[in-house]
Amino acid sequence: MDTRWFQDFITLAEVQNFTRAAEIRAVSQAAFSRRIQALEQWLGTKLIDRAAFPTRMTKAGERFRVVAIALLDQIADAKAEIGDTPTRNHVRLAMPYSLTTSRLHTWWPTWRASDPISCSLVVGNVHDTVTSLSSGAVDLLICYNHAEHPIQLDASRFDHVTIGVETIRPYVAASVVEARGGALPGTATQPVPLLMYSPTVYFARVVDSLISKSSRKLYGTRVFEAEMTEALAGLAQQGLGVVWLPDSSLENGRLRDLVFAGDTSWNAEVSIRAYRSRTNARSVVGVLWERIVASAQSLDASPASADEN
Repeated sequence: MDTRWFQDFITLAEVQNFTRAAEIRAVSQAAFSRRIQALEQWLGTKLIDRAAFPTRMTKAGERFRVVAIALLDQIADAKAEIGDTPTRNHVRLAMPYSLTTSRLHTWWPTWRASDPISCSLVVGNVHDTVTSLSSGAVDLLICYNHAEHPIQLDASRFDHVTIGVETIRPYVAASVVEARGGALPGTATQPVPLLMYSPTVYFARVVDSLISKSSRKLYGTRVFEAEMTEALAGLAQQGLGVVWLPDSSLENGRLRDLVFAGDTSWNAEVSIRAYRSRTNARSVVGVLWERIVASAQSLDASPASADEN
């Protein structure tokens, strides 16, 4: 038995697609399928219902997923305890790029306090970071959540707490407005150049929802797409178009010379949430989680959103 089989299976259970799971695990699909089959043979039961589409777990597979996640956590803890290595006080944290550049530097000192806690940061889009938490590849997930696009994590398996709220607003360079207008919604004869998020980015869904439900038609042309907020903001500063940015992007005097490109009907409010798996029994994760909840409450975040039982 190879413990990598557990990780393979957990990933497959989350994404429900052999091809995607093999990509995440960085192996060929053929090799990935063989490893899943080897795990089933070792257990003596079928974990995957291969007659279903999309791929789904058998009843035995659903039960084993919980066991596999807990076993991997116990193995990691045992390795740290026996080897007396720094991994005992090490956590794996996942979050989107925009939060790492705007918020992490203020959060981490408070969460870590004076303890000798080290951290590995995993940066990625919403799908990859959620998958990382679900599969046990990371201990904690910090991400955005919008009412129309909720993060899909089973509430019976994962705790969450709201640690902040941000408003996403459209911005444009002041020079553009002064020279030729440039505010939303534009016109048929003078469409607004749009600097948009790549489809894999969570903000892309939020902005698309804003545009689709607006009572006014947006006349715009996509001139650039990117995954990183700062890349789009930098292009907006150069007068290349309108970009939707979270409030934190403009804190502390960053990204000067940008002004609102529309009224509040083009704004969206998103919460910032922290998640952890209830099966993750590592003591260092528990300590950090308590501090995250405490700091959220001290900032008048919504303590009722914390599921700690």
